[in-house]
Amino acid sequence: MSLFFAPALGGAAALKAIPSPQKNHRTRTSDQLYLLSSQIHWLNASPSSLRPLRSVQQRLRVRVSSNDAHFNSIPDKNEPYNQKRQQQQQQLEPSFTEFITSERVKVVAMLALALALCNADRVVMSVAIVPLSLANGWSRAFAGVVQSSFLWGYFASPIAGGMLVDHYGGKVVMAWGVALWSLATFLTPFAAENSLLALLAVRALLGIAEGVALPSMNNMVARWFPQTERARAVGISMAGFQLGCALGLSLSPILMSQGGIFGPFVIFGLSGFLWVLVWLSATSSTPDQSPQISQYELEYILNKRQNSVAVETAKTRKVKVIPPFRRLFSKMPTWSLIVANSMHSWGFFIVLSWMPIYFNSVYHVDLRHAAWFSAVPWAVMAIMNYMSGLLSDMMIQSGTSVTLTRKIMQTIGFVGPGVCLIGLATAKNPSIGAAWLTVAFGLKSFSHSGFLVNLQEIAPKYSGVLHGISNTAATLAAIIGTVGAGYFVELVGSFPGFLWLTSLLYFLSALFYYLFSTAERVNFDDPVS
Repeated sequence: MSLFFAPALGGAAALKAIPSPQKNHRTRTSDQLYLLSSQIHWLNASPSSLRPLRSVQQRLRVRVSSNDAHFNSIPDKNEPYNQKRQQQQQQLEPSFTEFITSERVKVVAMLALALALCNADRVVMSVAIVPLSLANGWSRAFAGVVQSSFLWGYFASPIAGGMLVDHYGGKVVMAWGVALWSLATFLTPFAAENSLLALLAVRALLGIAEGVALPSMNNMVARWFPQTERARAVGISMAGFQLGCALGLSLSPILMSQGGIFGPFVIFGLSGFLWVLVWLSATSSTPDQSPQISQYELEYILNKRQNSVAVETAKTRKVKVIPPFRRLFSKMPTWSLIVANSMHSWGFFIVLSWMPIYFNSVYHVDLRHAAWFSAVPWAVMAIMNYMSGLLSDMMIQSGTSVTLTRKIMQTIGFVGPGVCLIGLATAKNPSIGAAWLTVAFGLKSFSHSGFLVNLQEIAPKYSGVLHGISNTAATLAAIIGTVGAGYFVELVGSFPGFLWLTSLLYFLSALFYYLFSTAERVNFDDPVS
């Protein structure tokens, strides 16, 4: 009997007319439920007469539910493959050997080399400023102005550079950045021979180009590394950054003695051009674009990425060019990153710019040994960068919340150097002073597993521009600190006093970050009320 005529029949006849639902045919059973409901609507019967139908309808729903479960439990032809793939993905955790030989570590090694050149190009002037000051009769205050000229350009570029990184990706922007800052480094000797204005302009160009380095690094790390490995990846990258300091400070006096004051500028500038050629030919923007990556590593990265914060790839929609600045500034986690980056930069540039002069003036250490005293802490910091990143990743893998892990790392990274700078200010001889400085910067490396990784977590969509915003504030702090240190010493007559001030700022910044930071993704797309 046709189901079309079922509503016209009585209750029992209609039920007999409905054929028994067959297993594994959810559509047919759903149609029967719909017709049965229609029958109830058509029947103009009393509530008591509808009770049997409701009872049958409920039983039929039970059958539909069981049939659905049976349908969903039917193994398809791909199920053995899917189960095998899930088991393989669970066993994809790489060993240490697999990790260090992977394609993503090759990418981060290239990033570390770029940051090494970035920092080496900066610190050459920290060594060359002493003979330049003697040759040109510059005061310490004016020497601080010359050194800060790099920061004038660095102040202008991070936000624009971060926007470019979010839009075009870290590979392209990093290549342009390294090429430009290598050109500026190479041209520094010729500019210095012509005029002071030309020297300041070239150093400002160096700062503009280097402003894209850290946002590009963060972008590439977020694309190539899952969250459980990002602290290590940032640690390796920043290890290169610190080794650049160590190499620049230790090799510059040797190169100056062999090739004149401007020898290091030429050597490091040419090295940057070589790096650009290797970077463009040997790396890819994302793992899925890499022709060298193995299927094993690609599946591992993509599987881990599904369980962490999603990142933009070349195939996804690009971030709009103008980010929501008002919404970014309306959140306290943004300000915690700004404060942390500013304090990190303050302490970094104080040591970078003034420690050779500090050891030379306070302890009367020869310039060649003063550069060595300043270089040793950076080498230790390079080693501790990886160790702190490894510790951070292990804490997250063991179940510690990401937010708490970042706060612990940042607290160590600020409170530790604050205490050590007090020791440096009270040290009676250069050996003890160098020991305090070494411990300070070994502990300072923990902050790279704090705020620097945190930038990727709270705003993966705007990590580049957020890094640029915090870098701009950090550059302003570095300018104030670098120039202010020179004037402070001239007015107060005490360089140790400036170290006490820096120590206090470290403690206050650690407290601010601990109170207002988070590793949870922050919604910057909702309108600000």
